[in-house]
Amino acid sequence: MIKKILMWTFGIGAVLIVGLMIAGYALEKFVLSKEAKGATITAGKTAPLTPAQVAQLVHRLKSQAPRSLYIVVDTAANRLYVKNDQTVMKEAIVSCGSGDILEEPGGKRRWVFDTPRGEFSVTSKLVNPTWIKPDWAFIEEGEKPPADYNERIDNDSLGDYALGFGAGFFIHGTLYTRLLGRNVTHGCVRVGDPDLSEIFHMIPMGSRIYIY
Repeated sequence: MIKKILMWTFGIGAVLIVGLMIAGYALEKFVLSKEAKGATITAGKTAPLTPAQVAQLVHRLKSQAPRSLYIVVDTAANRLYVKNDQTVMKEAIVSCGSGDILEEPGGKRRWVFDTPRGEFSVTSKLVNPTWIKPDWAFIEEGEKPPADYNERIDNDSLGDYALGFGAGFFIHGTLYTRLLGRNVTHGCVRVGDPDLSEIFHMIPMGSRIYIY
């Protein structure tokens, strides 16, 4: 309902910006409590905002939005936008967290596969990134996590590029391009190769990322 009100009142651009304000201020720059590499993940929810509160956030953001390139990710619509001030420079279909819950046999650990919401920044830019598979990647497949570190190395799943943000999360490539546009990931943001290459070379280190 809120998103519809936003689209009617402020237009598509405002919807995106409001989303990042909801994340940045209502969640107080919420991030996941521990690293994704084998750690238990926790997530929180916030109460819906009223139309009046949304209008206040839009007004507030007009004076506070970044004046340089930044990324906005809409996890519900599975869309990524590269923006410069209020102008959309690039739009891409992505895949965000599924929200699924995985529990380790015996109930010792559980993982919630959500993409973190809030304000972040690009903390690393990797070419041909390597994924060190955490315990949950094996448990999900019904396998026992290996003791041999080399068995955890995966040089293919993250694609050609990766932008690091938050506690162990990335905007990266994917082998599963047919699933783009769906909430299917374990928390990272997957992007198709052509779009990812363009985004990677557009965005400098330290650029802000807003996720809602």
